[in-house]
Amino acid sequence: MFGMSHDAYLLLDAVVTVIGLIILITKFKIHPFISLTIAAAFLGLTSGMPIGTIIKAFQDGFGGVLGFVGIILALGTMLGKMMAESGGADQIAQTLIRAFGKDKVQWAMMFAAFLVGIPLFFEIGFVLLIPLVFIVARRTGVSIIKIGIPLLAGLSAVHGLVPPHPGPLLAIGVFGADIGKTILYGLIVALPTAIIAGPIFGTFIAKHIPGHPNQELVDQLARETDSQNLPSFGITLVTVLLPVFLMLLKTFADVALPDGHFFRTWMDMIGHPISALLLALLLSLYTFGHKQGIGSQQMLKWLDASLAPTAAIILIIGAGGGFKQMLVTSGVGDVIGHMAVSAQISPILLAWLVAAVIRIATGSATVATITGAGIVVPVVGMIPGVNRELLVLATGAGSLILSHVNDAGFWLVKQYFNMTVAETFKTWTAMETILSVVALGFILLLSLFV
Repeated sequence: MFGMSHDAYLLLDAVVTVIGLIILITKFKIHPFISLTIAAAFLGLTSGMPIGTIIKAFQDGFGGVLGFVGIILALGTMLGKMMAESGGADQIAQTLIRAFGKDKVQWAMMFAAFLVGIPLFFEIGFVLLIPLVFIVARRTGVSIIKIGIPLLAGLSAVHGLVPPHPGPLLAIGVFGADIGKTILYGLIVALPTAIIAGPIFGTFIAKHIPGHPNQELVDQLARETDSQNLPSFGITLVTVLLPVFLMLLKTFADVALPDGHFFRTWMDMIGHPISALLLALLLSLYTFGHKQGIGSQQMLKWLDASLAPTAAIILIIGAGGGFKQMLVTSGVGDVIGHMAVSAQISPILLAWLVAAVIRIATGSATVATITGAGIVVPVVGMIPGVNRELLVLATGAGSLILSHVNDAGFWLVKQYFNMTVAETFKTWTAMETILSVVALGFILLLSLFV
């Protein structure tokens, strides 16, 4: 077509479609769910796919993603809500602050956010822990930036790199990676990355931009809590980390035991992400609920309320799955895969780069992850020995880079920390970019050993 080879035309079609997707989201402000659906339909029609195949491919992609991620998202959100409302998150933060002391409070904030962030969306974790930033800043006299940047780094690192967060789970499903190994590698990469982008960078940048919190927000949010009524630190930690422990145990059983072994068979069921999160949620109903004297009616209200904010992200994830399937079914993915193979680009670097470009353009880490994984997945079958778990992490790392004015998180941080746009670029945007680049470095280093 147009004097081009079929492969060249498909590649051009994909580029035009992705540019169109970016324009729909950024310029015309059309919801990402609608934008992804339109982009998928456009790609199907212009690539020459039969009409019936277009609809079926989109449905298969949509349902295939949500059949797994939708359940995980619901269970993880409910677990996070139970932890937040019971005061479990507050207990983790307070305990770590007492343990680290005033001089190293920024390290306490990073570790608290890292732990609390495992079952929570970034935005929910941020809103949950931001009052603690104000309280600690008021008590200790330490700069709000020195305390806040480590908190943001801890939340963002687990959000992009550690399941059961939606981004890494999406990429796990697309690449066919092992969830236990991804958690293990994700924690290995995320912790040192959060340390560099959090306490280390935060201490440096706070010397230049100390920050001045909005006094009205401080008065409204910096309320002292009654630590007598909070769940204990140990119980909170066991409840929150139970799904991670079960998923890791499943992976170790798969490695150490033969097929058909009794323990391995049971661990394959118990350590599955859906089972692991369900068990943790059931445990939380006791540890964060009944044990704290909270009635069943109140817990039911919390769980109902927790699901409403996830509706939009579930639709975006589903539409992203449909768009990904269109890339594969149309043959675009194979063309990109062959190009990557002939150009001898590292698949890990390619995954990071594609996700980074889409993140910068759209401002959405979720769109960057699902679209980036869909574009890169054909490479897996063409280059033997590609580590699928590291591809997941590379896609997640790319989706974190350079948060700027088209990202809701940018404005959230700017308003709560009472900074100018320029100061937000120098603190939040710089921190996110450091996270992304440093994580890529650790992933490439890890690829030499696994």
